[in-house]
Amino acid sequence: MTYKVLITDGLEQIGKDIINQAGEAIDKKGIEADQLLAEAHEYHGMIVRGRTKVTRQVFEAAKNLKVVGRAGVGVDNIDLEAAKEHGVTVVNCPVATTVAVAELAFGLMLAMIRRIPYADAGMKNEKWLKKELVGSELMGKTLGIIGYGNIGRRLAKYALAFGMKVICYNRRRDLDEVRSTGAEPVELEDIYTQSDIISLHLPLNPASKYMINDETFAKMKDGVMIVDVARGGVMEEAALLRALDSGKVAAAALDVYEKEPPVDWSVPKHPNIIAVPHIGGQTQEAQERAAEDIASEVMNVLQGKDLRWKIC
Repeated sequence: MTYKVLITDGLEQIGKDIINQAGEAIDKKGIEADQLLAEAHEYHGMIVRGRTKVTRQVFEAAKNLKVVGRAGVGVDNIDLEAAKEHGVTVVNCPVATTVAVAELAFGLMLAMIRRIPYADAGMKNEKWLKKELVGSELMGKTLGIIGYGNIGRRLAKYALAFGMKVICYNRRRDLDEVRSTGAEPVELEDIYTQSDIISLHLPLNPASKYMINDETFAKMKDGVMIVDVARGGVMEEAALLRALDSGKVAAAALDVYEKEPPVDWSVPKHPNIIAVPHIGGQTQEAQERAAEDIASEVMNVLQGKDLRWKIC
């Protein structure tokens, strides 16, 4: 049997080659929702990124669908309940972009604390802002990581190498195992009250929706800095703007937004926000790893082999 696998948002060639060994990779990058609904019944597998929404309607239309693969980590664009009801396996590739996202998070921390974008903009406008650009050092600061999975752990490794103290919160981690990485597991309240910089690394779900809000900002240190490379919606953007304007938050660095691209550009335009357009996993190395990992996992589902990263 030739398995037909639809690729909706692009995939590196190494992934297509893996699929084509035992199936047929059909690349329709940028396919729109109505066309996806009309053609969904033709495919046994589907590989998506964050753009494509795999809704209940898609699962109802995809009568032959056996697997949806997310080329990345977050699966909030896939209706998991509908997948279960229709007997469709959902897989992702949670380690492929670990280094890329963690490096971006750390780079954003440095950019905030040394005000690098402001300095660069001044030079491009022929302004010598040396006296205005008194920053701080990461050494000796406390980094609070919310969500201590693969990316959080990698970020902790970088921070510890810079002499930072790392505290972390994750409900499902063994405490002794966490301590073996050099980080100290604490309660969520301790992250808010003790951290000089807070970095978010958790999925968007009903429990995490707007978990960073006016109430939680009020618990934080004055002048705290925030990094969000997780998912838009974990932090309430309106509350962030209020915290920045009041001085409670000194600076924020964002790779993710409630709406992507943003509808309200007041967030990325804020002078104390460093904004980048969801580029966390956008390195050549990460994209090749993701393509290889997700293509292999999708074909493992179709061929009845053991799985590494089954979501449901």
